[in-house]
Amino acid sequence: MQATSSSPQQNYRGPVQLSPYEIKWRDRQSFLESKNYMLRPRLRPGWTPSWLSMGEEYDTCEDSALLPHRPLLVDATRISDSKLVYIKEVRTGDLESSIALMLSAIDNPANHSVPILDSFEDSVDKSISYLVMPFLRLTDSPPFEVVEEVLDFADQILEVRSGHELTDLDCSLKNVLLDASRMYPLGFHPVEDIFLDDIMTLAPRIPRLEAGVKYYFVDYGISSYFPAGSQRELVLGVAGRDQDVPELSNNVPYDPFKVDIFTIGNVLRSEIQANYSNLGFFTPLIEHMTQIDPSGRPSAEQALQQWRSIRARIYTLHRYWRLRNSKEPPLFGPVLDCFYLLGSIPRHGVSQAQEPTCEITGVLPSYGFLIATLQGRGLSN
Repeated sequence: MQATSSSPQQNYRGPVQLSPYEIKWRDRQSFLESKNYMLRPRLRPGWTPSWLSMGEEYDTCEDSALLPHRPLLVDATRISDSKLVYIKEVRTGDLESSIALMLSAIDNPANHSVPILDSFEDSVDKSISYLVMPFLRLTDSPPFEVVEEVLDFADQILEVRSGHELTDLDCSLKNVLLDASRMYPLGFHPVEDIFLDDIMTLAPRIPRLEAGVKYYFVDYGISSYFPAGSQRELVLGVAGRDQDVPELSNNVPYDPFKVDIFTIGNVLRSEIQANYSNLGFFTPLIEHMTQIDPSGRPSAEQALQQWRSIRARIYTLHRYWRLRNSKEPPLFGPVLDCFYLLGSIPRHGVSQAQEPTCEITGVLPSYGFLIATLQGRGLSN
């Protein structure tokens, strides 16, 4: 008889073992529960994989969702109101947590420092503390869709730099996060975040502009803080996600506020403008903020003023137009533009005085339908 062997996929029983950092958080679950926070079933003492007893495929079960490899960070639910939060482990009294707590206490709509909802020491190791924050997503999760969404993003990250006595020194798109809670009225799973908590049902989503979102700066590990009225000092160091900053040095002191201006400009250039072909209006601001010579860069107030001047000159139709992916084929873009136009007029109330010209090159089955529809709405010559 010929022996048969099972495939690796058939032998694989799913993620039945906890990783070392999952075990660490599981061992703190009872303590966190006493503080009003509950971890997911996978991270609770006594957990056994549900799919083994239920006879289900592991990837249909919520407790198969692994904790992302961020050893100091865990998602949790606040027991009192079911709010999804992040819990971050920090060193008690360190600079990062001190700055985060201080900035969180500022009652100002322009404050875009991550809110600290709660903080407490570990019950066993007093050198460890925990900061509780809203659960935040990456800025481009879900992706930007409309130009106005990017304008709102720029409004917020430039606004926060004006008038602050804090330098971030580590600004990147990964350190500017999105509070998307208002976009998802039924919530979402913290790991499989396009789904509801069952990781099977797509989470209903409201567009950013309708929901109203806020962006927050996080991670003050290499920040510098200067108390109000104190003299700003030069700093040393080459740490940070953005290694394009020309003046970073361990030997030659530099102005940390000018570094922040560069890194914000570089976010707009490399993470935003580079991905979309219809954001050319950012160019003068980006060029000003990313000057090689730090003395040629604007102050935070000047950058904000320049941005507001640019923004005021952007036509309404442009603001509410779809973002054009910089990689989309040239002949494909006009087709997407026309289909977007058909749906955007009633949604955004664009006036006929700002009507676009919609051109399609090539022979398409839908061409006649599109022109007829545009003519019927008074949007075609």
